Amino acid sequence: MLRVGIVKETFPRESRVAATPETARRLIDKLGFRVLVEQSAGDSASFHDEAYLAAGCEIAGDAADVWAAADIVLKVRAPSEHEIEQIREGQTVVGFLSPATSRPLLERLASKNANALAIDAIPRISRAQKMDALSSTANIAGYRAVVEAAGLFGRFFTGQITAAGKVPPAKVLVIGAGVAGLSAIGTARGLGAIVRAFDVRPEVAEQVQSMGAEFLTVQIETDEQGGTAGGYAKTMSKEFIDAEMALFAQQAKDVDIIITTALIPGKTSPILITREMVESMKPGSIVVDLAAVQGGNCELTVADEVVTHAGVHVIGYSDLASRLGHTSSQLYGTNLFYLLEEMGGAEHFTIDMDNVVIRSATVVKDGAITWPPPSVAVSAGQKTLAKEPPASPAAVVERSFGFVEIVSLLMVTLLLVAIAMTGNRELITNFTVFALSCLVGWQVIWNVSASLHTPLMSVTNAISGIIIVGGLVQVGTQSSAAAILGAIAIFFATINIAGGFFVTQRMLKMFRR
Repeated sequence: MLRVGIVKETFPRESRVAATPETARRLIDKLGFRVLVEQSAGDSASFHDEAYLAAGCEIAGDAADVWAAADIVLKVRAPSEHEIEQIREGQTVVGFLSPATSRPLLERLASKNANALAIDAIPRISRAQKMDALSSTANIAGYRAVVEAAGLFGRFFTGQITAAGKVPPAKVLVIGAGVAGLSAIGTARGLGAIVRAFDVRPEVAEQVQSMGAEFLTVQIETDEQGGTAGGYAKTMSKEFIDAEMALFAQQAKDVDIIITTALIPGKTSPILITREMVESMKPGSIVVDLAAVQGGNCELTVADEVVTHAGVHVIGYSDLASRLGHTSSQLYGTNLFYLLEEMGGAEHFTIDMDNVVIRSATVVKDGAITWPPPSVAVSAGQKTLAKEPPASPAAVVERSFGFVEIVSLLMVTLLLVAIAMTGNRELITNFTVFALSCLVGWQVIWNVSASLHTPLMSVTNAISGIIIVGGLVQVGTQSSAAAILGAIAIFFATINIAGGFFVTQRMLKMFRR
């Protein structure tokens, strides 16, 4: 049985752990792994050894025991030089490896004839969303950025009118409306601030506006696309950059808090907030730079420090996700669980290079560096669809009439012949009406436009409408039993239709401000 190892992170100020007791239990019960956890590995995230033992894990004395016994080692940060020395041949290491900027690390891992998967290289496609640890981390970082800003901000976020006077709401500018930016927008809006957001990708405007924030745009003549095929923002033209810098300079004079999230993978973060912009901000204002790990979006950012310049606080923490170690570990551990599930679990564990998700994440395999992987287009604006050649008539007939269809057609034909041979005129007439009713009813119901309902609601209301018509016909007959049943059908169908419109109105109110 394959064994998964969890070691304590050695990176300074890192409080996360690669598996929580809950995710470890899922690795054991659902995927069939044995889980070996270093003693006190989860203490910084408030996950203690007793909880791991209760989940079915084994507790090792130290990290060396884990590295010596585990077939797969799950980490948060990239392995240190001391940890690399303990890697065995054929062992698999998973973590945030930053392969685009860590070539020496990949070479050291390759020299150990090991396998390495970079969780931060998972492609941003729909099928891989549950494994997207970057999005999980960015979501937490965006939330924590607002919390850090609130801790230094000298006013309420929400506006208040009290007997002692009026307090205006805080104004927040979020630059970059990716996962971190949207999380920051939602948190700031939840605290009552007036939020504005900017992004080079115009397709995110609706997401920003749906969260109650104002989407800012720049006015230039060229129609430039700001997204890449990988779903990230890209470096824009000089004309666009000049226009956006003018916009930021104007906003800096008005807003109280600026949160920047502009990161381009494998490149130094672009400078978006200059010294002059910071000096133009009101005293007591805040700049939170989420791109500090790659140099920062603010000219004054110092990584992992808070700098005060001209009365403005510039926060450059690069460990925002680690400041919520408990939640971060839970989300990250879930991402790793789904990754190992994608790789086949304990019984069928394999590094399948034909699987686009696994291929993208695999940076070292059997001692060979496999980075970079083939590109995967995930942006709707960049995706191209190949046109399929039209199928031949023979192929269409072959697909349309299989064995089941032929048997069904023969059975229907025999049924019709049998009914015709009875010579019962009334039976033939009633059967013809029944068949036509099924055909017409089917067409009527499935051609109802779902413009004011969900498709399911539209179909059920259409069925109820036909039931009412049938009930009205039966109420007018001479049979008292049929009339009673028709009335009952009308009653319940009416309730269903009225309920459908009531639910629709409730749904529409959710989207009204």
